[in-house]
Amino acid sequence: MNTLLDVRRTLPRAAWWAACLSVSVIVLYPLWIMLSQSLKSTSEATRNPPTLYPHDLSPDNYQALGNTGAVGIWTHVGNSLFVAFGATFLTIVLATLAGYGFAKMRFVGSGLLFFLILATFMIPFQAIITPLFSILHTLGLNNTLIGLVLVYTTFQLPFGIFLMRNSFAALPASIEEAALIDGCGYLSAMIRVMLPVAVPGLISTALFTFFTSWNEFFAALVLITDEAKFTLPVTLTVLASNQLGALNWGIMQAGVAVTAIPCIVLYLVLQRYYVAGLVAGAVK
Repeated sequence: MNTLLDVRRTLPRAAWWAACLSVSVIVLYPLWIMLSQSLKSTSEATRNPPTLYPHDLSPDNYQALGNTGAVGIWTHVGNSLFVAFGATFLTIVLATLAGYGFAKMRFVGSGLLFFLILATFMIPFQAIITPLFSILHTLGLNNTLIGLVLVYTTFQLPFGIFLMRNSFAALPASIEEAALIDGCGYLSAMIRVMLPVAVPGLISTALFTFFTSWNEFFAALVLITDEAKFTLPVTLTVLASNQLGALNWGIMQAGVAVTAIPCIVLYLVLQRYYVAGLVAGAVK
């Protein structure tokens, strides 16, 4: 009898670990292929059948990556960092102010306005790329990284406002009331008292915006025509083909590694805040 009970307790746990290991292998195997391929020599990277791991570690692909194009890959890395951090900064500032207003400073029509902001999720980005191109051309921001930052900020704001509004709404009203009684204004209460408690929502908004801006391809391809201002995703399309259309797998995977590693590191460091921010306001 005890043996049967032990088996019933062990089987669910074993099934859970088996499922977790299977998912881990599915997720980690492509990352291993990317990293190992980028560290192979040129001859080994093109070998058929391919080797599972690099027999001779070689930095040649990363060295060739640094000399790719007219300005080098690291200029494009700098462009992506500028665009991603710029969009992230603007988004968290505007989303924090708007989210606090919708959560704690109700006004006539606030519910309708919040619904209209969320309704912009239903507008496909590709459907308005032509009007955006015309607007940036009118403002003199076409083919500029600043214009790309403004475009990314515009499309990340609705989700950022949604997250920050939920984060502030989940906080007890007594915290804000105590700050106001102590002499804080609304802005001071938000910055000094409410915002430190709503850090998970702030970090979730920042991570989501950074990942999206860092990896976005379509807008950067359409709105940026100067090669020196290309972001990393656009540059990878140039790396994908060599002379006569032959695919250089080593350099390509090295470029993918340079693109993926910052996102992986940021997520691993801040994942607990990211998960907490996404579920903020789910239970009150």
